[in-house]
Amino acid sequence: MKISVQELLIVLLIVLVIFGPTQLPKLAKTIGESLKGFKKGMEEEQPEKKEQPAEHEERED
Repeated sequence: MKISVQELLIVLLIVLVIFGPTQLPKLAKTIGESLKGFKKGMEEEQPEKKEQPAEHEERED
């Protein structure tokens, strides 16, 4: 399911009407900070996964 440009513009127009032009910058800032925190959390999880040995590696006995 792809979103066309026309559909995206309609959604943005509805958001503008609901929140108003004064609230949009605050809303965008909040969303940006949330995404930044989510990305940071995901990056912190990556090194932990790399430290664990893979099950398919051969071990010397």
